[in-house]
Amino acid sequence: MIPPGETIGILGGGQLGRMIAMAAAQLGYRAHVYAPEAESIAAEVCGGFTCAAWDDTEALARFAADCAVITYEFENVPVAPLAPLTDKLLAHPRALETAQDRVNEKTFVEALGGRPAPWAAVNSRADLDAAIARIGTPGILKTRRDGYDGKGQWRIMSPADAEGLDLPAAALVYEGFIDFRAEFSVLMCRGADGDIRFWDTPENVHKGGILSVSTIPGSNLVQDQVAEGRALAAKVAEALDYVGVLTLEFFATENGPVFNEMAPRVHNSGHWTIEGAITSQFENHVRAICGLPLGDTRLAAKGVVMNNLIGDEVHDWAQILSDPANHLHLYGKAAARPGRKMGHVTRLILK
Repeated sequence: MIPPGETIGILGGGQLGRMIAMAAAQLGYRAHVYAPEAESIAAEVCGGFTCAAWDDTEALARFAADCAVITYEFENVPVAPLAPLTDKLLAHPRALETAQDRVNEKTFVEALGGRPAPWAAVNSRADLDAAIARIGTPGILKTRRDGYDGKGQWRIMSPADAEGLDLPAAALVYEGFIDFRAEFSVLMCRGADGDIRFWDTPENVHKGGILSVSTIPGSNLVQDQVAEGRALAAKVAEALDYVGVLTLEFFATENGPVFNEMAPRVHNSGHWTIEGAITSQFENHVRAICGLPLGDTRLAAKGVVMNNLIGDEVHDWAQILSDPANHLHLYGKAAARPGRKMGHVTRLILK
């Protein structure tokens, strides 16, 4: 157990790291961010900041020496340089290794009984043609690594779309489209002692590949599929000996939940837990990695709606605050570019 007063290291300097650091401060911990970017909205609320490349072994060693435990705020941190940090790093980097490669992720989940969309690894034009012939169209071609919020993805509505596509020089995966009725995410936290807690499941709406709205409770269709989604999430956490917050995203179909992807970290669809749950995902993540008992994850209201503020939507802050029922969170980013998450608004449903 790591007592308050110690330092929590955070790999990555974005808004998730910022909110982890704020939760850590609430529990009496100091936070130290490590990120390659000089401008870090997480570092603004932290007691320490190391700005260095991921492969700077000396800087990583100095950073690690200052921290009692280390975590990460996004899943694309390079794994190889983290080897010397493994004894302090939670969740274990095996979770990163699994989530960073879509083929590894799908294979791993299938072995646990999960059901992803039909898929095929693509390393050449011939592979893509074979995948389309077997799976059909429409489908979506994704990079195996990197890519999020709709980046690194190409929709293929017919074989003709593939013929004109200039394939990137990267390993890819082709997925068949799923006829789904809704999207939802299973949010859970596993403590160092193996204790698992789930938050209520949000139904999510994406626009342009970016999460727009999360609503709790979700539709009856989503609620009927939560138990199966939770069972798979628990299997994933146990198989990885995971510690911290873990999120699995699903498509709700007429034939049950279809696995989309996993995020070994705190998650955008769980931002509502700051006001909407008795213990937020950020506080429970800190509790878990520090070996503390997990907090109560029950709803603090009858329902919750969380809206992301994307790009210029952030400029509506004054109107948002004019409604006293709104809880506004701005991330402190300087430029409101299209597709950039600038903040979120949470509204509790009390009656």
